Amino acid sequence: MKKWTGLLSTIATVAMMGSLQVANAAEELTVAYFLEWPMPFQYAKEKGLYEEALGIPVKWVSFDTGTAMSAAMASGDVQIAVSQGLPPFVVAASAGQDLKVVDIAVSYSENDNCVVAEALEIDKTNAKELEGKKVGLPKGTAAHYGFLEQMKYFGVDISTMEIVDMAPAEGAAAFAQSNLDMVCGYGGALRRMKEHGNVLLTGAEKEEVGILVFDVISAPSTFAAEESELMTKFLKVTEEANEMWNAGEKSDEMLAVIAKDSGMELADAKASLGTFSFPEMEEKLGKKWLGGGVQIFMGGVATVFKDAGSIPETLDSYEGSVEASYLAAAAK
Repeated sequence: MKKWTGLLSTIATVAMMGSLQVANAAEELTVAYFLEWPMPFQYAKEKGLYEEALGIPVKWVSFDTGTAMSAAMASGDVQIAVSQGLPPFVVAASAGQDLKVVDIAVSYSENDNCVVAEALEIDKTNAKELEGKKVGLPKGTAAHYGFLEQMKYFGVDISTMEIVDMAPAEGAAAFAQSNLDMVCGYGGALRRMKEHGNVLLTGAEKEEVGILVFDVISAPSTFAAEESELMTKFLKVTEEANEMWNAGEKSDEMLAVIAKDSGMELADAKASLGTFSFPEMEEKLGKKWLGGGVQIFMGGVATVFKDAGSIPETLDSYEGSVEASYLAAAAK
């Protein structure tokens, strides 16, 4: 498998430039997010609740992958990334980019997976037959990590496979045209992939074998430290939107807004949200998540990527990559 050193080199180079370009952050905030990835924060986004709480304009920029989010934060174009996959965060941190996980955005084992072309008639009983096949996936993302772990679980030798770096939407299109044997992705693209194939493991089955899938809210450490009050207020608004969704009392009103902002049909957005879970703040601050579990899991993700030749080195520890103080302050 070819090493994707280009992205790592870019991130490392920008990271070594010293302080990130976060000037004007106090006057305007730029936040990265995904389309076709419906979440409660989008209700607050569209209702102007962030501007109301922060007292400054908030610019929202959509991205296709979490690796692109990392690059945008490295260049100073983005100050906060909402729902960045943990694997792309780990890739950037391992390359020397000084980012912090400040919150858990969403857990979604059912909404990130790999799909095998139906014509191959390959499932979990004969997964070894994937050797020698062509796979499209967004490298350095949660989908890439899930692919590596599933292939490891099934004993598939990935060195025999042709692995092409493709954003989920591009992968879904190529898969529909029978140009790929297997494709991995998430969100709306994953739904389109499933129209032409089958998954090897369900979300529940992945969790049973230790393949967790969750996204984080991340930010450059310099920005977060210099704008700690802003960071705390942002997380508080996000948490309030999550709590509102979890309560279910305004779900219909919220769903309509979220679906429109996500660029999705109402039914599709509802189906996606049905596979998401938004942990409560107290739980996120506990040992399972920011209190230790995420740091340990990051080390595992980094090891998987290094063993696969996807990153050259791992950090000795990822303890310093998590900063829960802003969420803790928001909880007060």
